[in-house]
Amino acid sequence: MSGITELETLLQSMSPALMDGDYVFCTVDGALADYVQCAPIATFQEQEGLTLVLTRENAEAAGLAFDGVFSLISLMVHSSLEAVGLTAAVATKLKDHGISANVIAAYYHDHIFVQKEKAAQALAALNSFSS
Repeated sequence: MSGITELETLLQSMSPALMDGDYVFCTVDGALADYVQCAPIATFQEQEGLTLVLTRENAEAAGLAFDGVFSLISLMVHSSLEAVGLTAAVATKLKDHGISANVIAAYYHDHIFVQKEKAAQALAALNSFSS
């Protein structure tokens, strides 16, 4: 498996970047094919329904309900899916600043959704790992 696994290297070189846009989490009934036009950036099928992560603009255009608006911070380091401790370290750092961390790990990078109004504070907190 490719990507960095060593925790200290990951933390010091994660280069968190605040992505453009406002993001929301919605839960819907039906299949993903029913919501492709909403252009979700992530999905997850749970017993209770299909979770869509999408831009606020796309959710509102589709008339989908959501609670909370989030900003997206992507960790630009190529982290291995087998790396141990990165999610815990990030979540703990954000917890210490009263910021929720909704983490999605993709193949190359980890992505953290934080409360929109706390995005700048979250970015500063994450950048402190490399100080």
